[in-house]
Amino acid sequence: MDILNQHSGLWLLGLALALLATGVIAGILAGLLGVGGGIVIVPVLYHLFTLLGIDESVRMHVTVGTSLATIIPTSIMSSRAHRKRGSLDLALIKRLMPSVIVGVLAGSVASRYLSGSVLTAVFATVALVVALNMAFKREGFALADGLPGQVGTSLLGGGIGGISTLMGIGGGTLSVPILNALRVPMHTAVGTGAMLGMVISFPGALAFLINGLGVAGRPPASLGYVNLLGMATIVPATMATTGWGAKLAHAIDARRLRQVFAVFLALTSLRMFYGLLH
Repeated sequence: MDILNQHSGLWLLGLALALLATGVIAGILAGLLGVGGGIVIVPVLYHLFTLLGIDESVRMHVTVGTSLATIIPTSIMSSRAHRKRGSLDLALIKRLMPSVIVGVLAGSVASRYLSGSVLTAVFATVALVVALNMAFKREGFALADGLPGQVGTSLLGGGIGGISTLMGIGGGTLSVPILNALRVPMHTAVGTGAMLGMVISFPGALAFLINGLGVAGRPPASLGYVNLLGMATIVPATMATTGWGAKLAHAIDARRLRQVFAVFLALTSLRMFYGLLH
């Protein structure tokens, strides 16, 4: 517990309150915009850890590891809810699952050797693509009718699993727009994304936990690259406020909100790129 003794009680209280606020923001935005919590938690945590002066060499690793850990319980609950509503296509899951698992394993191994700068670049690049998709996607746009052949589906699943693990997000942020562009019904795409979040988050978080054991510079109350204080405060706050966001979505222009969030993601991406270049 020596690491806790390096900081005052007031500093730790401030950290806990900031992490709680992160969970509230993530929950509301996830409910409002229909996006996975990870795509919100990662940039907010990244900015928070930057303000707190967390060592740059571990900042993104702790951000990603903590985000993956917070996704575990929420993805389990979300998957159960979608299954009860009949929005899970088990045939689709069976086609994607093996390659997603391979991608998660590859991403987990790679995360041990990649620097914080590389992880930041991965998130910044994909976040910018997601932001552009959210801001400019045309209704009814489709790449093809259904999943590609076996090789194409394997590459698709592997990419979703590997990139999501390195970004610290569940599968929904990538899988939902991709599957929907392949004419998979939106409800089925969202249910599939929730199920993939279960597959991605647990081994991904475990890998970041193991890879970060004994590494210097991590924030207090961290086990490996998973900040336990962050997980303990973000998960309840996110689960409590997602419903608020869903209710607000009916009273606010959802399309305009998605554009605003797209701007936030794009600015976060550009901020990360700027940090990498300076």
